[in-house]
Amino acid sequence: MTSQPKTVWTRKQVIEATGGHCVFDSVKDWSAEGISIDSRTCDHGDIFLALSGPNFDGHDYVSQALDKGAVAAIVSKVPEGIKKSEKLILVKDCENALNQLADFARNRTKAEIVAVTGSVGKTITKDGLSIALGASGLTHSTDGNLNNHYGAPLTLSRLPEDSAYAAIELGMNHTGELYSLSKLIRPSVAIITTIEAVHLEFFDSVASIAEAKAEVFAGLTGEKTAILNRDNIYFAYLSMLAEEYGVGRIIGFGADPEADVRLLNIRSNDLGTYVTADIRGKTISYNLNTPGRHNIINSLSILAAVSALNADVDKAAKALINLSLTNGRGRRHRVTTPKGELTVIDDSYNASPASMRAAFETLRDSYPEGKGRRVAVLGDMLELGKESFRLHERLAIKLEANGIDQVYTVGKSMAALHQALPKHMRAKHAECPDVLIPAVREALQAGDIVLIKGSQGSNTSSIANALIKNSLKNNKTLDLRNEEAGNAL
Repeated sequence: MTSQPKTVWTRKQVIEATGGHCVFDSVKDWSAEGISIDSRTCDHGDIFLALSGPNFDGHDYVSQALDKGAVAAIVSKVPEGIKKSEKLILVKDCENALNQLADFARNRTKAEIVAVTGSVGKTITKDGLSIALGASGLTHSTDGNLNNHYGAPLTLSRLPEDSAYAAIELGMNHTGELYSLSKLIRPSVAIITTIEAVHLEFFDSVASIAEAKAEVFAGLTGEKTAILNRDNIYFAYLSMLAEEYGVGRIIGFGADPEADVRLLNIRSNDLGTYVTADIRGKTISYNLNTPGRHNIINSLSILAAVSALNADVDKAAKALINLSLTNGRGRRHRVTTPKGELTVIDDSYNASPASMRAAFETLRDSYPEGKGRRVAVLGDMLELGKESFRLHERLAIKLEANGIDQVYTVGKSMAALHQALPKHMRAKHAECPDVLIPAVREALQAGDIVLIKGSQGSNTSSIANALIKNSLKNNKTLDLRNEEAGNAL
């Protein structure tokens, strides 16, 4: 139910939305299936929009996009060497045209839109919403984590007119960003997954992060529903901010006894979880394919949104078994080494103090085989500003509390953690991943469970790839849908 119809844009609609005009009048009418701003990923049937920035000019790639099958290009200048048979629409400014397309798409659809933001957990929550709402009707969602001032309008511009729902991820690292994005997409429901110490390089306090995240309420329409984490210490503050924005309904989710959508019981193993929850007065049980308590809590926010939109909660809960972790975001791999088999948890896409704590808890709840150990390979957490040293150092307490056996560290900031670790946990430290890889590979043994996590800029993904791709057998991705895990819960 999530497949797009054939036509998302016609030539007439693009001209009406942007105020542009066809460069070559002889060109016949055409229709397009989507919008692309990247010639490398431009699909057959897309319109290529030639955005420009300080270090690039999309007009240099118009020919490449057209050669790959783009039906047309939106440009602010005519590139040299373009054939008169090509379909070009000339506009004053391509970035403004993207926002105009998004606004046009928003005005023509009756889709109920859910905006998802928060310090961590945005992408998995958005993906879960796409699956859960997709059980009730045609659902459109953000591709990957394209959640910035380009990604959000791009997602909206790709919205099929007859969609019933849309789940749009919104990110920010400065005040004011979410305000304008929320006003553009005009959601009827806004989820804030949690508020944590991230992007402190750009904010003077965690409270100021909460204020910036609350800007997502600015564009709410209809019943104006805010879905907030009842377990988070900023719940009361966000609730107050929501009321100041005129939010009509606040739904709290979590394990807190006062939560409207409340966790009742969980039964877990390494691969997934059987959850029982109270969804606004209705008890529902469902399987999750995503290990970790943080993912359980995220699933509650998803079902809260489904309930708020009066979609089918039973179908949504059942569909969540199909939500799986992607590469770099906690996916588990069974890897064969000369010493035997071990499990790699690839969580190398990003890291913050909050997501590190959640990952340590997930590792704690995972059970090594035989004489295997719980091993963590950790890279720098970026964008923490003046608090960086202290926040890295404090991870030692959480690692020890969660029973992690050995900790490898990489990066300048992680040197603080290395020194703070008890000697029995402290493994090798290196300034760059390439130096650490041989040491990790040599030390691992059969039965180990290895967590690899760091901010994208720390390049811990290279360590994960080195272990996964050098498996002596084809590595298996582990989840509840695998044959060997069929009766896991």
